Amino acid sequence: MADTDRNPWRRFLALPNESRTKTLAMAFMVSAVCALMVSGATVLLRPIQAANRAAEEQARIESLVRSVPGMADLLEQSGGSLSTVVIALEDGRAAEVVTAATLDATLADTQNWTTLEQGADLAGLGQRPDYAQIFLLRQGEAISLVLLPMTGQGYGGRIDAILAIEGDMNTVAGIAITQHSETPGLGGRIEDPSWQASFPGTQLHDDAGNLRFATARGEALGIHQVDGITGATRTTRGISNMVNFWLGPDGYGPLLRAIERGEF
Repeated sequence: MADTDRNPWRRFLALPNESRTKTLAMAFMVSAVCALMVSGATVLLRPIQAANRAAEEQARIESLVRSVPGMADLLEQSGGSLSTVVIALEDGRAAEVVTAATLDATLADTQNWTTLEQGADLAGLGQRPDYAQIFLLRQGEAISLVLLPMTGQGYGGRIDAILAIEGDMNTVAGIAITQHSETPGLGGRIEDPSWQASFPGTQLHDDAGNLRFATARGEALGIHQVDGITGATRTTRGISNMVNFWLGPDGYGPLLRAIERGEF
């Protein structure tokens, strides 16, 4: 009996089951153990969940690319495999510590965003992430295609797209609109394959290296233009501004230059 009196755990277990103290303590311990198990499972499963999300994103991107005119053939010719790279937009280099699995968590930190000056904010974003996930298609050592996710403001709200550029970093291979809020039958026609068909072959820069991409008021009049959409001027202007921003110095411009120099 003396040993039982000196051992707090034994004294606790000896309490009647009807004891309020014993009931509350047991409920607390069960809750604590369950919380610990849930927390542990969350920590253990987080890398697996991140990897699954990355795999799903890659599959979605490949599906989108295959839907762009001419892209399916390019994928098949090189084995149909896209590589994923997270880049630091400031210098266009592969990020050293940020991966596809950690990108969302990194961008949840407001310190990893850059506020844009009004004159430079062509896409109407306000701020730009410091890191972005891109997709590359290689044939041997050469990059034959680069897929660049981009976003901007249209007439009805945000437009998300993926622009595919050929290995010369100047010729548009195609575009896929992944999300928009534009008016059906007007700006919403940016989803139509017939409109997107005007993108392949468009030249982004002139001979002096100046970015010249634009949407026309009607049919494209030159190699640097894509067709406009009647009655959707603000939508197509938003597309033009989005492309020009993301291919400029605050977007993927440094990346394109690095690829052209063979440094990527």
